[in-house]
Amino acid sequence: MFAHYLQHVPFEGLGSIESWLRIAGYYISNTRFFESTELPDIDEIDLLVVMGGPMSVNDELQFPWLVLEKKFILDVIKSGKPVLGICLGAQLIANAMGAKVYPNPFKEIGWLPVQGVMSDNASIFRFPPSLDVFHWHGETFDLPKGATLIARSEGCENQVFQIGSAAIGLQFHLETTPESARNIVFNCRNELIPSKYVQMEEDILSVTSVRYNIINHQMDNILSFLCRNNTGTGK
Repeated sequence: MFAHYLQHVPFEGLGSIESWLRIAGYYISNTRFFESTELPDIDEIDLLVVMGGPMSVNDELQFPWLVLEKKFILDVIKSGKPVLGICLGAQLIANAMGAKVYPNPFKEIGWLPVQGVMSDNASIFRFPPSLDVFHWHGETFDLPKGATLIARSEGCENQVFQIGSAAIGLQFHLETTPESARNIVFNCRNELIPSKYVQMEEDILSVTSVRYNIINHQMDNILSFLCRNNTGTGK
């Protein structure tokens, strides 16, 4: 099986997702848009993961490859193959599906709780009633047509959504490891301006390994859910 991920900046990589993919038996390839805009043939991949980044989905003039990326994401969703979007990746899925992306009233940065939205539909992923997760975003999105809301927070209504049975967008980061947390703080610490939902560097980096283990386990659950019927079609 073949997993392909889309990376927008050097300091936001797969994190804990890489371990899950390797254990599950996936071969891993990537498109790093800061180096190349070459995308694979959809028929050659079995899973698409869209990572985060500091740019906006609306920055098409500054980053023309966003147009190609959104079309690619839409085509993969239409193919029925599993798609996971994280932070910017979730916003790209929403925008590719026709939803607006715009500044949220609040920035959310640091370890903050989100609340699961229960559904009786067995095909919808069940997020925990409450979980402290790692945030780093200032924009939000409208729910795409046909999407189901899975989680929300006090500072941002649309945190997790699912489209069909094989596409999930996460506004926050469950893949974060101690190393990736340090990387994003180092590269984006200019955004750490005290406010209601913005924590300071010391608070962000002082959490124990248990906190990372919990969110990484939840990421494993989401990947297992998305790929539950994935027997591999890539070549």
